[in-house]
Amino acid sequence: MKKGPGISNITSRSILSRMQPYSPGKPIWEVQQELGIERVTKLASNENPIGPSPMALEAIQAYLTEINRYPDADTVHLRKAIASHYALEAEQVLVTNGGDELITLLSETFLEADDEVIVPSPTFSEYEFGGNLLGAKVVPVPLREGFNYDVDDLLAAVTERTKLLYLCSPNNPTGTYMKKEELHRLVASLPSHVLVVYDGAYSHFVTADDYCDGIELVRSGFPIVVLQTFSKLYGLAGIRVGYGLADPGIIARIRQVKEPFNVNMLAQVAAAAAIGDEAHVEATRTLNEQGRNTLYAQLDALKLGYTPSMSNFVLVELGPDAKTIYDRLMQRGIIVRYAGSWHLPNHIRVSIGTAEEQDLFIQELTAILASLAQPSTSI
Repeated sequence: MKKGPGISNITSRSILSRMQPYSPGKPIWEVQQELGIERVTKLASNENPIGPSPMALEAIQAYLTEINRYPDADTVHLRKAIASHYALEAEQVLVTNGGDELITLLSETFLEADDEVIVPSPTFSEYEFGGNLLGAKVVPVPLREGFNYDVDDLLAAVTERTKLLYLCSPNNPTGTYMKKEELHRLVASLPSHVLVVYDGAYSHFVTADDYCDGIELVRSGFPIVVLQTFSKLYGLAGIRVGYGLADPGIIARIRQVKEPFNVNMLAQVAAAAAIGDEAHVEATRTLNEQGRNTLYAQLDALKLGYTPSMSNFVLVELGPDAKTIYDRLMQRGIIVRYAGSWHLPNHIRVSIGTAEEQDLFIQELTAILASLAQPSTSI
């Protein structure tokens, strides 16, 4: 058979040469396969260690025989369930294939080439990715000491070209948050052409009294989109359900670029069931708070630095050996997240797991630190 001419003359968009695809934490099966080991503990992707909502599993089972049909393109039932949960109207809710799709949709809806997107640093990389994809200019605003937000720094970065301002609170990967008073000051001080995207994916784990999840700002009509997800608290990361909450006018514009049938049927019914599973929610929150406090005590005992977190993970400072320690933990079947991609080469991010998982992590970390402390011998 005659060979084709190949693809040597097919060019992709120039921006792709400057973009880095998202790098997720390694899955358990890949580490098992690579290292030939059975026991693998994953504390890398901020997943729910107690599993999915039992009510969600029941809903999936009930709808398995219906998957020959297309899902509801308007996610009517799920939007109503989410709206009821937050005392909003269904027109204020947009359901997406994970929070990542919402970030892409926001870029496609609001950004033109050379618009500006303000992104705190370090934070979730998909905000920058979405801006770059549309040819916008990403304006990084470094967090202050202790990885804290500074409202005046954010306001100073705003120009007439600014379209989107991203806030992740609690922030990934630091676990720090913006206080309610500061969030209100920021939103009230911004010019009307700036849309705030408030990522509250980890808001359910916050125990601080001075935190705001942004929903009250949506109710008050401010130009803000609150991003939420079923991946963390509800344990549904594998079926990808996220959603945005905003003024109906904002939601209507985003819907113009949304693909039909973007959220599958099983994901829709599972999420609608999970949002009402109060027992699973409470069990998850309790385990997370207890596990977070236990991890603090264990790290204190090892004299390791960390950033106090309001999320389901902790940013741990290991010093210049962080990458070596990360690699050795992986070899021992412990998957954590090396923070080099956030330009934090001395840190790892550790998800809160079960008591057994965290004890195993500390056991292996202790052994690795001890081996690194041993003086090297030369022959």
